Amino acid sequence: MLKKGNKLYSILTGSCPKCHEESMYEDTNPYHLGKIFDMHERCSTCGTKYKIEPSFFYGAMYVSYAVGIAFAVAAFVISFLFIGTTLTTAFIAIVATMIVFMPIIIRLSRNIWINFFIGYDPNAATEHHKKVSDNISA
Repeated sequence: MLKKGNKLYSILTGSCPKCHEESMYEDTNPYHLGKIFDMHERCSTCGTKYKIEPSFFYGAMYVSYAVGIAFAVAAFVISFLFIGTTLTTAFIAIVATMIVFMPIIIRLSRNIWINFFIGYDPNAATEHHKKVSDNISA
């Protein structure tokens, strides 16, 4: 289920959406908050440019809203319906969940957003290396 060539692989691992070979992020730990938005300019394996245009990842804010709602609903269902807490405690669980998982929600949203626009190409890495070697020899 979670193997290279699957969009879900790229979304959950934060790897390049085109070749799935390396992480898009300079620091793979989303909890290093000072570096949460720091991304490589291009994939060193296939040459894919991550920021397709200026302000490209502004669209990820819409995805972030939906992912945040999913996390909040999950927190409510677990705390209120499964555990049987009060509404006040369920609200506190939702707030705590949103605070704790916000870095992951941000990264997931960016990963989902870029995967809308860039598809997997199993030959991307070899084509890029061939193009680079042709340019060097010319």
